[in-house]
Amino acid sequence: MSLFQLEIRVTPRPGVLDPEGQAIHHALRALGYEGAQGVRFGKAIHIELAAEDEDAALATAEEMCRKLLANPVTEDYRVEGIAKSTVGTGGGE
Repeated sequence: MSLFQLEIRVTPRPGVLDPEGQAIHHALRALGYEGAQGVRFGKAIHIELAAEDEDAALATAEEMCRKLLANPVTEDYRVEGIAKSTVGTGGGE
């Protein structure tokens, strides 16, 4: 079994109201960054997940997104495998 470090990025779907993104956009313009456009606010979730292989880890992460981490009606998500290390077989893990 391996331990996978995953990053999940959740963002509002295009066309969905994004008040945080709008607030950031207005603040950037107020600070003089007139070129800032299309600001969308999202979140990054970092998870360490024990799984047999990368495919299993990514499939489990996709399932977690559909069930809890992202609202499928208003949000899109992207799962990325970041790193892998071997999980110890003893020592109370």
